[in-house]
Amino acid sequence: MATRVPGRAATATVDGGGAVTGWSAAAGLLAGLGAGRVLGRPALGLLAGGAPTGLLRAVVRREAFTGMVRVCRAEAEPVAVELGAVPVRTARGGLDWVVTARPLGPPAADAPSPAAAPADTLAKAASAGAPDVPEDRARRRLALLGEAGLRIGTTLEVRRTAQELADVAVEGFADFVGVDLLDSVFGGPQRDAGLVFYRAGQRSVLPGCPESTVSPGDGDPITPDSPMARVLASGRPLRTDHRDPEIRAWIAREPERARLADEFGIHSSLLVPLTARGTTLGVAIFLRHRSPVPFDDDDLLLATELTARAALSVDNARQYTRQRDTALALQRSLLPTRTPRQAAVEVAFRYLPADDRDGVGGDWFDVVPLSGARVALVVGDVVGHGVAASATMGRLRTAVRTLADIDMPPDELLTHLDDLVLRVDLDEQPGAGGAWTGGAWADGSVGATCLYAVYDPVTRSCTLARAGHPGPALVGPDGAVDFPELPPGPPLGLGGLPFEAVEREVPEGSVLALYTDGLLRASELRGDPGLGLDRLRAALAAPADSLEDLCDRVLSATLGPEAPGDDVALLLARTRALPAGDVAEWPLRREVSEVSRARKLATAQLAAWGLEEAAFVTELVVSELVTNAVRYGLAPVALRMIRDGGMLTCEVSDGSSTAPHLRRARTYDEGGRGLLLVAQLCRNWGTRHTPRGKTIWAEQAI
Repeated sequence: MATRVPGRAATATVDGGGAVTGWSAAAGLLAGLGAGRVLGRPALGLLAGGAPTGLLRAVVRREAFTGMVRVCRAEAEPVAVELGAVPVRTARGGLDWVVTARPLGPPAADAPSPAAAPADTLAKAASAGAPDVPEDRARRRLALLGEAGLRIGTTLEVRRTAQELADVAVEGFADFVGVDLLDSVFGGPQRDAGLVFYRAGQRSVLPGCPESTVSPGDGDPITPDSPMARVLASGRPLRTDHRDPEIRAWIAREPERARLADEFGIHSSLLVPLTARGTTLGVAIFLRHRSPVPFDDDDLLLATELTARAALSVDNARQYTRQRDTALALQRSLLPTRTPRQAAVEVAFRYLPADDRDGVGGDWFDVVPLSGARVALVVGDVVGHGVAASATMGRLRTAVRTLADIDMPPDELLTHLDDLVLRVDLDEQPGAGGAWTGGAWADGSVGATCLYAVYDPVTRSCTLARAGHPGPALVGPDGAVDFPELPPGPPLGLGGLPFEAVEREVPEGSVLALYTDGLLRASELRGDPGLGLDRLRAALAAPADSLEDLCDRVLSATLGPEAPGDDVALLLARTRALPAGDVAEWPLRREVSEVSRARKLATAQLAAWGLEEAAFVTELVVSELVTNAVRYGLAPVALRMIRDGGMLTCEVSDGSSTAPHLRRARTYDEGGRGLLLVAQLCRNWGTRHTPRGKTIWAEQAI
């Protein structure tokens, strides 16, 4: 059947059973219905209500169809039946088409009698379409190219792009399309010996692609004499006729290809290399078997144009995937894969990279053991995505660990981190200056946020400070969820503004949840900024068997089944408290005689803990630290010993802010060797400043 409206021509073919077997691109444009929604459906189902269906029913009935074909055998021209204006269903409602019905033909002299021809033979004949004219072909090809521009390359995903090419090309052009890509496109090695293509996408006019020799994702070894290898080597497209002796000889050496070619009647093919930016990525294969018309040179040009568009999109997707994988590998190498041993908290964490649209970001988290059995918990977020954001994240995380190792209070640590970000801006963008707008710097300079918390299991207190970062959630032992109010603090890199720390008592068994804003952004994008916090509260309040289960439940409740639009870092910490019997503390007078008393107190405490074997080293450490505090420090002086699992910590505090340091003692010097002995005998030692002075500590394994 054919219809004409001003400036447009549409063609559809119907088999003897009344089913639509062909649907031109122009018909799709006029009706607003793609071939996938029409092919195989009864032709009468396309008629709008009140259509003059009597004559059309007679035309599409098998008896009338075969009768018209029989007449064509005796006539020089096909017999056409003018049906007049027929209301046809379209995506925009009913539309009157002027329909002319004509049989295909005349058939060849050796064709079977139409009256006895099976249904599939009639379908193959019908798929050839109505008589074609150059104008109609040009319109169809332009429509197909326009459709390709809209539907190919919608995502930065290699397999999806390959499948889009196959989907577009099957509709009105080829009966089967397979897109085969080299292993190197997917990040595999470039093979020197032997060719292996991987089927990235395929589509057929037949359900399930039964004429395909491979399934999507499977490899297909290619022999050097195959047409695919020739196309890959030359970089030029190839049109083949399966009656060609060379092609028949190659197919004969491929039993499975030969069987499928005979079974489905494959008679013509186009092989077009996918080439972009001077690199050949694979081969697109176009086959015809249902349509009796072989491909011609114009079809080869059309296939080359379609494949060129797809090749550029595939190469873009390949390069994007490679860059994203590099950034993700860099980021994961900079993030902890397991938390260090410490007894202050039980920890569980999750990190989810952003979806394919936005790429990898700069979110991070960390757990840093501190002296005195304390632990630092940190989460941060660098504005932006990609390798640059991951590299900046690594620099900030390293800086946080360095500042945490010297036991800086949270507010001072964020101040130093802010200075670091400012120096990065000055180094990389001299003279840059801008305003913080919506989570990013207006001038593109580095921007980041951070939340830093220190938990002390001895005092059961937590000190927190934040720099433009979302505040934590605190789940009490009874399951009540609270969002502690913290001074907001400016984002890192703004400079000149202070950070404030807040100390809060945290009962044993509480859960502290630290997270980045990507956890709540999914709800904000849905138009409800408070929905994310409500879901987070509900997920944290429900009982959980473990912190790992709680992590999974929080992500499921706040993000849903979709991939996050921004990186998500989640850190959960269940607090513990050291038993009172594991901590011993004594005030000391600032007198030399107190050194001997301190040694005796320490030895007695070790005996009470059953650690007599550590007495010798502990006496030496206590003697040296107390001596330094008495000689060079200020009152008040105190000694504290902490037993924390397999670690014994000795701490001596005084009211002076002057920190001791290792120095090289000369041969005849009477002093200067004490801290050197402490450093050699202990696992670690250091100094931390307090509001009332300083504390010198030394750890030894027990």
